[in-house]
Amino acid sequence: MGKRILDQASATANGRPFVVTNRSVLAIAVPMTLAYLTTPLLGIVDTAVVGQFGDAALLGGLAAGALVFDVVFTSFNFLRSGTTGLVAQAVGRGDELEEQAVFWRAMLIAIVAGIVLAALAPLVAIAGQWFISAEPRVSEAMAVYIRIRLLAAPFSLINYAILGYVLGRGEGGLGLMLQLVLNGINIALCILLGLKLGWGVAGVAWATVAGEFVAMLLGLAIVIRRFRAAPRLPRHRVLDLAAFLRMLSLNRDIMIRSFSLLAAFALFTRQSAQFGTVTLAANAVLMNFFLIAGYFLDGFATAAEQLAGRAVGARAALQFRQAVRLTLFWGFGLAATATLVLLLGGTDLVALITTSKDVRAVADIYLPWAAFTALSGVLAFQMDGVFIGATWSRDMRNMMLVSFLVFSAALLILAPAFGNHGLWAALHVFLLVRGFSLLAIFRLRVQTAF
Repeated sequence: MGKRILDQASATANGRPFVVTNRSVLAIAVPMTLAYLTTPLLGIVDTAVVGQFGDAALLGGLAAGALVFDVVFTSFNFLRSGTTGLVAQAVGRGDELEEQAVFWRAMLIAIVAGIVLAALAPLVAIAGQWFISAEPRVSEAMAVYIRIRLLAAPFSLINYAILGYVLGRGEGGLGLMLQLVLNGINIALCILLGLKLGWGVAGVAWATVAGEFVAMLLGLAIVIRRFRAAPRLPRHRVLDLAAFLRMLSLNRDIMIRSFSLLAAFALFTRQSAQFGTVTLAANAVLMNFFLIAGYFLDGFATAAEQLAGRAVGARAALQFRQAVRLTLFWGFGLAATATLVLLLGGTDLVALITTSKDVRAVADIYLPWAAFTALSGVLAFQMDGVFIGATWSRDMRNMMLVSFLVFSAALLILAPAFGNHGLWAALHVFLLVRGFSLLAIFRLRVQTAF
């Protein structure tokens, strides 16, 4: 009882008083889940617009260009998640100056990295063409898409920093609004430029540039107006070397974690291809189910980032444990629902996605494996959020590398022995090892964190 009183006192004395409830979890998770779901919607619109031209080469170029772009920008996702964790801790401490300083440090990194990426667009396009090694017309369409879309790199990375700051403060509704503006403008201009004006792939790319630019202007206007009403931030506080090094260390660990995750999915896709084109297509259809479930789980991971980070900043062990419990509870509930929906209606969803009878038949065989990925992965998603919020990035990085090695070993053993069943089993091993390894480290970290 005495410990509980001390925990509550620390939350009030060292920072802004707060409690962690189902409502506070859902206030962040629900709007951000909706925001994240606009991303695959945008991808569907892009594909549908280019698909109206009836040219497979244009569709292939768009798909290849989007893949290269996603690989490049996944490297900089730390500007969102790293900023969220550091801002949340500053909120927990009640340190308004540090909230501003974290944002401007992230902005400096975003501006420099964005300008470099935009300048390197032709080289990135050439590298993408070499890696994909597609037919000439596909390569040409891909290069057009990459060269135009990378012009938005500074705007995109600044938007990462803005969203990280907003979510670090727990403002899920504002985060949703900014994402709706970004993707809404993108979708509208995609239809106008790509379809109505007939610009095709170039129109889709320019729509992205415009959407990112407008969202950046709106986000900066909101944040700067807020800062004008806050205490004035000394310039030396932004350029504090120790704080910069801490942010860079955190960002490096998140980058390595993201690359490892990408590598695991790349290995899964490569091994799928070894089983033939039909199996590759079936696995691609089924992986969409896992990725969509992942967007839902990401909403609760984002809630875990903000609430856990705020509790660490406030030195509030009670609120920290409550944040972990509630985000895990909602995450498992959502994962179980997703699994049940896929088990009951997955066959119909597969038929909706593809008209190929061969692909449908194979996808239906492996559907249960895909259905249970949400449950296998929920602990990994939620623990990622907790570790990012608490800025325990080194542990998260190390456990991801361990999980990747275990996944690679499972792939080498199970895929040759059990075929595609073994491949899906290896993916489940990867997700489970990620979750439970982080949980094991979590128990040690909590004992020393407070």
